[in-house]
Amino acid sequence: MKEKLTLFICIVLAAAGGALAQTAPASEEKAVFAGGCFWCMQPPFDHAAGVISTIVGFAGGTEANPTYERVAAGETSHREAIEVTFDPSKTSYAKLLEVFWRNINPIQRDGQFLDVGEQYTSAIFFNSEEQRKAAEGSKGALASSGKFQKPIATVILPAGKFWPAEEYHQKYYLKNRMAYGMYHFTSGRASFQRRFWGAGK
Repeated sequence: MKEKLTLFICIVLAAAGGALAQTAPASEEKAVFAGGCFWCMQPPFDHAAGVISTIVGFAGGTEANPTYERVAAGETSHREAIEVTFDPSKTSYAKLLEVFWRNINPIQRDGQFLDVGEQYTSAIFFNSEEQRKAAEGSKGALASSGKFQKPIATVILPAGKFWPAEEYHQKYYLKNRMAYGMYHFTSGRASFQRRFWGAGK
Protein backbone atom coordinates (compact mmCIF):
# COMPACT_ATOMS: atom_id res chain seq x y z
CA MET A 1 0.00 0.00 0.00
CA LYS A 2 2.84 2.37 0.86
CA GLU A 3 4.53 1.70 -2.49
CA LYS A 4 1.27 2.42 -4.37
CA LEU A 5 0.80 5.70 -2.48
CA THR A 6 4.38 6.76 -3.26
CA LEU A 7 3.88 5.92 -6.94
CA PHE A 8 0.64 7.91 -7.02
CA ILE A 9 2.33 10.96 -5.48
CA CYS A 10 5.16 10.75 -8.02
CA ILE A 11 2.69 10.62 -10.91
CA VAL A 12 0.79 13.65 -9.60
CA LEU A 13 3.98 15.66 -9.10
CA ALA A 14 5.22 14.75 -12.58
CA ALA A 15 1.93 15.83 -14.12
CA ALA A 16 2.01 19.10 -12.21
CA GLY A 17 5.57 19.71 -13.30
CA GLY A 18 4.61 19.16 -16.91
CA ALA A 19 1.75 21.64 -16.63
CA LEU A 20 4.04 24.24 -15.10
CA ALA A 21 6.58 23.71 -17.87
CA GLN A 22 3.87 24.31 -20.47
CA THR A 23 2.78 27.59 -18.87
CA ALA A 24 6.28 28.88 -18.10
CA PRO A 25 7.13 32.17 -19.81
CA ALA A 26 9.06 31.95 -23.05
CA SER A 27 12.70 32.94 -23.15
CA GLU A 28 13.49 36.59 -23.66
CA GLU A 29 16.09 38.33 -25.80
CA LYS A 30 17.25 41.92 -25.94
CA ALA A 31 17.97 44.19 -28.87
CA VAL A 32 19.51 47.66 -28.69
CA PHE A 33 19.11 50.35 -31.34
CA ALA A 34 20.09 54.01 -31.65
CA GLY A 35 17.85 56.01 -33.94
CA GLY A 36 18.19 59.60 -32.88
CA CYS A 37 15.69 61.01 -30.40
CA PHE A 38 14.72 58.06 -28.22
CA TRP A 39 11.25 59.50 -27.61
CA CYS A 40 10.47 58.76 -31.26
CA MET A 41 11.89 55.25 -31.23
CA GLN A 42 9.76 53.95 -28.36
CA PRO A 43 6.26 54.02 -29.96
CA PRO A 44 7.06 51.83 -32.99
CA PHE A 45 8.73 49.17 -30.87
CA ASP A 46 6.04 49.33 -28.19
CA HIS A 47 3.48 48.55 -30.89
CA ALA A 48 5.51 45.81 -32.59
CA ALA A 49 4.30 42.21 -32.24
CA GLY A 50 6.31 40.06 -29.84
CA VAL A 51 7.84 42.96 -27.91
CA ILE A 52 7.62 42.49 -24.15
CA SER A 53 9.00 45.84 -22.99
CA THR A 54 11.14 48.80 -24.02
CA ILE A 55 13.42 51.16 -22.12
CA VAL A 56 14.99 54.31 -23.53
CA GLY A 57 18.48 55.26 -22.46
CA PHE A 58 22.07 55.52 -23.54
CA ALA A 59 24.44 53.07 -25.25
CA GLY A 60 27.83 52.88 -26.88
CA GLY A 61 29.69 55.13 -24.46
CA THR A 62 32.40 54.57 -21.89
CA GLU A 63 31.33 56.98 -19.15
CA ALA A 64 29.45 55.63 -16.14
CA ASN A 65 26.04 56.91 -15.10
CA PRO A 66 25.37 59.19 -18.08
CA THR A 67 22.55 61.71 -17.71
CA TYR A 68 20.28 63.11 -20.39
CA GLU A 69 21.72 66.58 -19.94
CA ARG A 70 25.30 65.41 -20.49
CA VAL A 71 24.48 63.13 -23.41
CA ALA A 72 22.32 65.74 -25.14
CA ALA A 73 25.10 68.30 -24.73
CA GLY A 74 27.61 65.96 -26.35
CA GLU A 75 29.65 65.64 -23.18
CA THR A 76 29.78 61.82 -23.32
CA SER A 77 30.46 59.19 -25.98
CA HIS A 78 26.97 57.71 -25.66
CA ARG A 79 24.12 57.69 -28.14
CA GLU A 80 20.46 58.00 -27.28
CA ALA A 81 19.16 54.46 -27.67
CA ILE A 82 16.39 52.00 -26.90
CA GLU A 83 16.60 48.54 -25.37
CA VAL A 84 13.91 46.19 -26.64
CA THR A 85 13.05 43.00 -24.76
CA PHE A 86 11.23 40.57 -27.04
CA ASP A 87 9.86 37.03 -27.16
CA PRO A 88 11.73 35.15 -29.93
CA SER A 89 8.84 32.68 -30.21
CA LYS A 90 6.54 35.53 -31.29
CA THR A 91 8.86 37.70 -33.35
CA SER A 92 12.39 37.62 -34.72
CA TYR A 93 15.37 39.91 -34.51
CA ALA A 94 15.03 40.34 -38.28
CA LYS A 95 11.52 41.74 -37.79
CA LEU A 96 12.82 44.22 -35.21
CA LEU A 97 15.49 45.31 -37.67
CA GLU A 98 12.70 46.11 -40.14
CA VAL A 99 10.99 48.27 -37.52
CA PHE A 100 14.29 50.03 -36.87
CA TRP A 101 15.07 50.83 -40.52
CA ARG A 102 11.55 52.15 -41.16
CA ASN A 103 11.81 54.66 -38.33
CA ILE A 104 15.17 56.30 -39.03
CA ASN A 105 17.02 58.08 -41.82
CA PRO A 106 19.72 55.49 -42.54
CA ILE A 107 21.75 57.75 -44.84
CA GLN A 108 22.12 60.70 -42.47
CA ARG A 109 25.63 60.87 -41.03
CA ASP A 110 25.51 63.83 -38.66
CA GLY A 111 22.54 62.78 -36.53
CA GLN A 112 18.87 62.06 -37.13
CA PHE A 113 16.57 64.62 -38.71
CA LEU A 114 16.77 67.92 -36.79
CA ASP A 115 18.92 66.45 -34.01
CA VAL A 116 22.57 66.82 -34.98
CA GLY A 117 25.54 65.39 -33.13
CA GLU A 118 27.24 62.05 -32.55
CA GLN A 119 24.81 61.33 -29.71
CA TYR A 120 21.96 61.23 -32.26
CA THR A 121 23.61 59.14 -34.97
CA SER A 122 22.08 55.77 -35.80
CA ALA A 123 23.54 52.45 -34.73
CA ILE A 124 22.66 48.81 -34.19
CA PHE A 125 24.23 47.31 -31.06
CA PHE A 126 24.45 43.52 -31.31
CA ASN A 127 24.32 41.19 -28.29
CA SER A 128 25.46 38.04 -30.08
CA GLU A 129 27.15 36.78 -33.21
CA GLU A 130 23.74 35.84 -34.57
CA GLN A 131 22.51 39.41 -34.10
CA ARG A 132 25.65 40.78 -35.75
CA LYS A 133 25.18 38.60 -38.82
CA ALA A 134 21.50 39.49 -39.05
CA ALA A 135 22.28 43.21 -38.74
CA GLU A 136 24.98 43.05 -41.41
CA GLY A 137 22.70 41.12 -43.74
CA SER A 138 19.82 43.53 -43.18
CA LYS A 139 22.03 46.55 -43.79
CA GLY A 140 23.41 44.99 -46.96
CA ALA A 141 19.93 44.22 -48.25
CA LEU A 142 18.81 47.79 -47.65
CA ALA A 143 21.91 49.17 -49.35
CA SER A 144 21.31 47.05 -52.46
CA SER A 145 17.56 47.69 -52.57
CA GLY A 146 17.93 50.93 -54.50
CA LYS A 147 15.64 52.77 -52.07
CA PHE A 148 18.37 55.23 -51.11
CA GLN A 149 20.86 56.89 -53.44
CA LYS A 150 23.52 57.37 -50.76
CA PRO A 151 25.45 54.82 -48.64
CA ILE A 152 23.86 53.55 -45.44
CA ALA A 153 25.42 55.52 -42.59
CA THR A 154 24.14 53.36 -39.72
CA VAL A 155 26.97 51.59 -37.92
CA ILE A 156 26.89 48.12 -36.34
CA LEU A 157 28.68 47.84 -33.01
CA PRO A 158 28.95 45.39 -30.10
CA ALA A 159 26.55 46.18 -27.30
CA GLY A 160 28.10 47.33 -24.07
CA LYS A 161 26.33 48.45 -20.94
CA PHE A 162 22.94 50.04 -21.50
CA TRP A 163 22.07 52.89 -19.15
CA PRO A 164 18.34 53.66 -18.69
CA ALA A 165 17.39 57.31 -19.04
CA GLU A 166 15.58 59.24 -16.35
CA GLU A 167 12.01 58.16 -15.63
CA TYR A 168 10.40 61.21 -17.22
CA HIS A 169 11.79 60.11 -20.60
CA GLN A 170 10.20 56.65 -20.42
CA LYS A 171 7.00 56.48 -22.55
CA TYR A 172 7.33 60.21 -23.18
CA TYR A 173 4.88 59.92 -26.07
CA LEU A 174 2.20 58.84 -23.58
CA LYS A 175 3.08 61.24 -20.77
CA ASN A 176 3.32 64.31 -23.00
CA ARG A 177 1.20 63.56 -26.04
CA MET A 178 0.94 67.12 -27.37
CA ALA A 179 4.59 68.00 -26.95
CA TYR A 180 5.66 64.68 -28.45
CA GLY A 181 3.29 65.02 -31.41
CA MET A 182 4.56 68.49 -32.25
CA TYR A 183 8.19 67.42 -31.99
CA HIS A 184 7.68 64.28 -34.09
CA PHE A 185 5.97 66.30 -36.82
CA THR A 186 8.36 69.26 -36.92
CA SER A 187 11.48 67.08 -36.75
CA GLY A 188 10.82 65.79 -40.27
CA ARG A 189 10.76 62.15 -39.18
CA ALA A 190 7.10 61.61 -40.07
CA SER A 191 7.39 63.11 -43.55
CA PHE A 192 10.54 61.10 -44.23
CA GLN A 193 8.73 57.89 -43.29
CA ARG A 194 5.82 58.69 -45.60
CA ARG A 195 8.18 59.54 -48.46
CA PHE A 196 10.25 56.36 -48.30
CA TRP A 197 7.93 53.81 -46.71
CA GLY A 198 4.43 55.05 -47.37
CA ALA A 199 1.52 55.81 -45.08
CA GLY A 200 1.08 53.80 -41.91
CA LYS A 201 4.75 52.83 -41.55
